[in-house]
Amino acid sequence: MSTEFPPVEPPDETVLLEAEARHAVLTKPVGSLGRLEELGNWIAACQGVVPPKPFVRPRVVVFAGDHGVTAQGVSAYPSEVTGQMVANFLTGGAAVNVLAQVAGATVRVVDMAVDADTPAAVSAHKVRRSSGSIDREDALTREECELAIAAGRAIADEEVDAGADVLVAGDMGIGNTTPAAVLIASLTGSEPVAVVGRGTGIDDQAWMRKTAAIRDALRRARLVISDPIALLATAGGADLAAMAGFVAQAAVRRTPVVLDGVVVGAAAVVAEELAPGAREWWVAGHQSAEPAHAIALGHLNLKPLLEFEMRLGEGSGAVAALPLLISAVKVLAEMATFDSAGVTNKE
Repeated sequence: MSTEFPPVEPPDETVLLEAEARHAVLTKPVGSLGRLEELGNWIAACQGVVPPKPFVRPRVVVFAGDHGVTAQGVSAYPSEVTGQMVANFLTGGAAVNVLAQVAGATVRVVDMAVDADTPAAVSAHKVRRSSGSIDREDALTREECELAIAAGRAIADEEVDAGADVLVAGDMGIGNTTPAAVLIASLTGSEPVAVVGRGTGIDDQAWMRKTAAIRDALRRARLVISDPIALLATAGGADLAAMAGFVAQAAVRRTPVVLDGVVVGAAAVVAEELAPGAREWWVAGHQSAEPAHAIALGHLNLKPLLEFEMRLGEGSGAVAALPLLISAVKVLAEMATFDSAGVTNKE
């Protein structure tokens, strides 16, 4: 599949206005449900119908990959945890599995670059084992990056064709907040110290090592910021490239996406470069405790639904917000109007 994305059409503006008009006759003061009303209007515009239809197949896709920069001591956990967590996802033991069950969603995990063997069903799109250490070498070759983007697009198509009507992108990869910070800093003009977070809970010494790695990687990344594919190959990874392809293709397929934290946010910043206008199809599930995430959301002009100081990844923050989307749909679809309920409207 090509890395050239067709023009992204925005959600239906006419339907958005129809949804706003419906909210105006429901049994409540206009605007009294705040952002829940805005969210329902946006979902209606994405679906092209008022009232919006209930979600029948919310789907979480977790993209897993290891990162060579982990060897520089930027994480509190060793790289073998990535493969172990993939197994944990498959047995339903991770936070995202539990939260998805609450929200009525199902979880799929995809191995893009785990530095371990994983089951064939998980590794069908695998590009390589781990990535280059981005402070001193490219994460991927350009060909590997194009394969990863194409894989993300194909996975989005697979899920939409199978009936997914809202998608969540999640991540799993020890060390992945380092390339995420580099991608966000490079495309927003931010300095290393503004984007460095504590990731998995690193101490001050690891924070300094991480800052140095991001500084060195950023020098290399800024040379290719005009080319998003080269940027992902230089300073990203196969998991990030696949996520970028996934959220961009979801927009092409007119399917709403709930974004998760800083790693998915970094992929989304690059995806907007690949497919301008894709961000109109995304909502920010939450704002991560990672400082780079606020920068990414500001760049994308997205306001988070939740601010719970979460920083786990996996899609957990996005799935925690999914019940808000479900509620927004039900309000717009099931609340009585003033006329149907026999309630007097304001003058």
